[in-house]
Amino acid sequence: MAEGILLIGAHMSISGGVFNSLLLGKELGCTTIQIFTKNNNQWKAKELTPEDAKKFFENQRKTKISPVVGHNGYLINLASPKEDLHRQSLESMLVELRRAEFLKLPYLVMHPGSHLGSGEKEGIRRIAHSIDWLHQRTKGYKVKICLETTAGQGSSIGHRFEHLAEIIERVKDKKRLAVCYDTCHTFAAGYDIRTKKAYDATFKEFDNIIGLSRLKVIHVNDSLRDLGSRVDRHQHIGEGKIGISGFRLLMNDRRWEKVPKILETPKEGGTARDIKNLKVLRSLVK
Repeated sequence: MAEGILLIGAHMSISGGVFNSLLLGKELGCTTIQIFTKNNNQWKAKELTPEDAKKFFENQRKTKISPVVGHNGYLINLASPKEDLHRQSLESMLVELRRAEFLKLPYLVMHPGSHLGSGEKEGIRRIAHSIDWLHQRTKGYKVKICLETTAGQGSSIGHRFEHLAEIIERVKDKKRLAVCYDTCHTFAAGYDIRTKKAYDATFKEFDNIIGLSRLKVIHVNDSLRDLGSRVDRHQHIGEGKIGISGFRLLMNDRRWEKVPKILETPKEGGTARDIKNLKVLRSLVK
């Protein structure tokens, strides 16, 4: 791996203020982090103040953690055929984009959505139309929506690279879209990275269908369930079905040197498990 800062971190709590996430990240030895811009299980959010932003930027300068990646709330479903839920999702996502822009976050990661029985094609059409609506209302914003690969649980969209490629193709302002590759989700969806041959084949397929230049964030998670299970269950690094070999390949791939690699592993052991997982990832770098 090339010299320089190893861009690894974890999803951090924003308890007590969004600015606290950076101090917590520094304690854990993160060089990059991911945050929710608001409570991820509520529609409403207390407005961010200029004082919040000031403290956030001060802590970012102090800790040198960069980039800070945003993740949208779990209630948002831009593929929903239910008009009330779809409207609420649009409005909530707009608020999230405004908050991310206010904090100068480069990316806001988003699960594409679940079609809830209306079918993949209709779900993809709704997502693309929704992103156009959001782009229209956030002209001049620097933050990019980062579409996340999914495991394919239930009626979720994004478990095939073709899903994300079609969303991007349908969106008018493609420059404002990026992709987040989640190792657990893609493995559960059937994309193997455990051997050099499988790893190379998976990323060649990603490049052919989406393009590697779109890949701007990586969620580094092992998988509790088997390849192709389509069950979204994250596990600690090297303790799941992907195993150490897949993460060794990932951590030594020069193409991802400037791509933030962020843990979303289980938090049942508190920050101690984040520290251990980060240590494991560092140990894999040659």
